[in-house]
Amino acid sequence: MIRRRVLVSGRVQGVGFRQHCAAVAGRAGVAGWVRNRRDGRVEVVVEGPADRVQSVIAWCRSGPALADVEALEVFEEQPIGESGFRVAATV
Repeated sequence: MIRRRVLVSGRVQGVGFRQHCAAVAGRAGVAGWVRNRRDGRVEVVVEGPADRVQSVIAWCRSGPALADVEALEVFEEQPIGESGFRVAATV
């Protein structure tokens, strides 16, 4: 089990990024959340088996069709036992 926090920059708000990310994470069977940030980025926290977490991160590099991802920052964190994947409130 691993946990990663991902900050996605570019045209990533208003293009369905959060909803698509939640669907991708659900299919991958990982836990965590995704939310918009007031600075224009999208923040994703994903926890689960390494290969599944990496597949979600790989999807974040391009996002949904209308997104234009310019940069990705990935931070390692200690797993905390998240369950389920949800769209969280903007911060």
